[in-house]
Amino acid sequence: MLSNLFANLDAKKSIIAQARPMPIETVQSLAKDFHLRYTYHSNAIEGNTLTLNETKVVLEGITIGGKTVVEHLEAINHQEAIHFIESLANENQVLCEKDIKLIHGLILKGIDAKNAGQYRTVNVKISGASHTPPSFFSLDNLMTELVENYHKAHAMHPIEKIARLHVGFAYIHPFVDGNGRTARLLMNLELMKSGYLPIIIEATQRATYYDALDAIAAKQSYESFIKLIAELEMKTLDERIEFLKNTKKDKRSKNVRQ
Repeated sequence: MLSNLFANLDAKKSIIAQARPMPIETVQSLAKDFHLRYTYHSNAIEGNTLTLNETKVVLEGITIGGKTVVEHLEAINHQEAIHFIESLANENQVLCEKDIKLIHGLILKGIDAKNAGQYRTVNVKISGASHTPPSFFSLDNLMTELVENYHKAHAMHPIEKIARLHVGFAYIHPFVDGNGRTARLLMNLELMKSGYLPIIIEATQRATYYDALDAIAAKQSYESFIKLIAELEMKTLDERIEFLKNTKKDKRSKNVRQ
């Protein structure tokens, strides 16, 4: 039952909240690790061939031989986009279309100046998907409706609400390229604003992720996708709680030695 899963998530979210604030050095090290892994996996899902270690090197400002300029820019841009959504989350900014376009503009910065931050002006087909995105003529109305409906869904659990935002965005497919990365950044932005931890959909989960999205278009069933996002959030919370336990244990051991 999703309700039981949500209750468990909320209990673990409270444990994380009680551990705050953490030492700045700890926060920075956790963020650096997350930025690297998230950038690698989100780009890999979309076909970027940089390995995790290569992504790390690129983010440190070093060029990798044999890799394209676009692949380098995708890594650099994605990290910049993460910094941007973190600033929005810290300011608790209300989700708006302007910020969605700004996030997308960062994703395609230096890659596609014409389309960066701009809704598409052509019709598109998603390769391998059973769903065909709506006509570009309807994008303005659909995106306005998506954001308005998100803000109106007060009775819905945050995890379900955020998962449905991702689904709605993917359904509309408002940009020519970069929709997947933008959707995942939007999802993590709203997770952070709701007090949860941002999640990583790993490259190895690509098929499961796309199948869960496609099932909605084919069967009008959101449950598998909502469950996927909830389980990823559970995994992330469990890992953070375990990290906090080990940190607390190490601190006690240090005090005893002293």
